[in-house]
Amino acid sequence: MSKKIEVCLTPALIDLYDIEQSIVVVIDILRATSSITYGIDNGAEAIIPVAQVEDCLNYRDSGFLLAAERNGEVVAGYDFGNSPFSYTREKVNGKTVVLTTTNGTKALHLAQKRAYQVVIGSFLNLDSLCHYLKSQDRNVLLLCAGWKDQFNLEDTLFAGAVVGNLRQNFEHFDDSSVAAEDLYGLAKGDLRKYLYKSSHSHRLAQLNIEDDVVFCLQLNLCKTIPVLEGERLVALKN
Repeated sequence: MSKKIEVCLTPALIDLYDIEQSIVVVIDILRATSSITYGIDNGAEAIIPVAQVEDCLNYRDSGFLLAAERNGEVVAGYDFGNSPFSYTREKVNGKTVVLTTTNGTKALHLAQKRAYQVVIGSFLNLDSLCHYLKSQDRNVLLLCAGWKDQFNLEDTLFAGAVVGNLRQNFEHFDDSSVAAEDLYGLAKGDLRKYLYKSSHSHRLAQLNIEDDVVFCLQLNLCKTIPVLEGERLVALKN
């Protein structure tokens, strides 16, 4: 099979892609997919992504941890938001987390409707993810969560890192893949410095969570690949 890799720059464009037989990688670097990867790697039994803050309330009596973020901030009354520092082994090991975020969980639900498989990508698990995608006889769509359906830099940079890693294993690329790879080539020497240009970086800076940004740009801290099974994100077994 001649495999193709494509980059969807925003969830608003996902309907343009044929993904019924594809592995879709959902990307929300700052911060949902980084935190999900870190949480599953730290022993979380599962993370359940839900679309709305109110949906978390359906799990209030379940004993699960409830995590809700909107516009970069923890929603009042919830256990935590989507900072990776909330997903340490001490906090999540053996537990299930119900999570809703501004962009990442929306992208997950859009992918879930049609994709053959949905997995989670972040700089934290870049090598493990790429190794898995190389081993599968499937097309790949890299779905950037963006910011409220608009393009963003950090998700596109990660998509470019994946494209560069997989170039020898896939035969067909779209123009957004080429653009993402070129952008990553410009930024990879100092990702944090490059992302000072980004709008979301400025948003997060106003919330005084620079440590989160730096953490999410680390390479290969984790080996786990979260995969969506039913409504639950769990560690991929391969």
